[in-house]
Amino acid sequence: MSRRILAAIVAVILAAVAAVLVINYVTQADERAMADMSPESVLIVTDSVAEGTPASELQEYVTEDNVPAATVVSNSLTSLEDVAGQVTTAPLYPGEQLVPGRFARPEDLEPDDEVQAPEGYHQITVQLPTTRVIGGHLAAGDTVGFFVSPEEGETQLTLQKVLVTRVQGGVTVIEDEDGAESTEPAEDTLMVTLAAEVEDAKLVAHAAEFHGIWLSLEPEEGPEDETDPVSPEDVLE
Repeated sequence: MSRRILAAIVAVILAAVAAVLVINYVTQADERAMADMSPESVLIVTDSVAEGTPASELQEYVTEDNVPAATVVSNSLTSLEDVAGQVTTAPLYPGEQLVPGRFARPEDLEPDDEVQAPEGYHQITVQLPTTRVIGGHLAAGDTVGFFVSPEEGETQLTLQKVLVTRVQGGVTVIEDEDGAESTEPAEDTLMVTLAAEVEDAKLVAHAAEFHGIWLSLEPEEGPEDETDPVSPEDVLE
């Protein structure tokens, strides 16, 4: 064998050995870096999941992975057993960590109550934090004042005595076998369905998309006096 061929073979072998050493070094460096960041095991979504999917069917859509502790979302799930018997309350997307807040019992997603909307009225739903819905003390059949607050500008009582046809996630009263009643607190967010004529429904949709909304409990027999908008200057007077 000529010296040139032998040298080429040796060079190839050395290159292969060097590549293996580099790969091992990088792998070990990644492992050391991960160890330094106190990795924690969490469940990560690997494929899109539709709203209403039972937790028992999520095995093929999630994987257990180690991530740096600093990136772990509060209360992240480590096992689907923690949400057994529940379903997803919203779509799940690849890369997000599973948390209990994305799940609920199917019966909890059923409307707490429902009333018929007037004929010809639209029914439109808004999702709001509990603090913006009278602390969750709202039920179908109530009427509400509809306040709109742009990010910058005036706050206005835009609609009055709007009929609530459905509430999901509000405060509920539970009766046990002995007939004793207890109160179950509201969820962090409520789904409130309102009955409105078409022009008012458009206003509700626009406010929900672009502005802040607050609902007040407004009795149907209450006065309907017109009110002036409130500006930041008014608040600071």
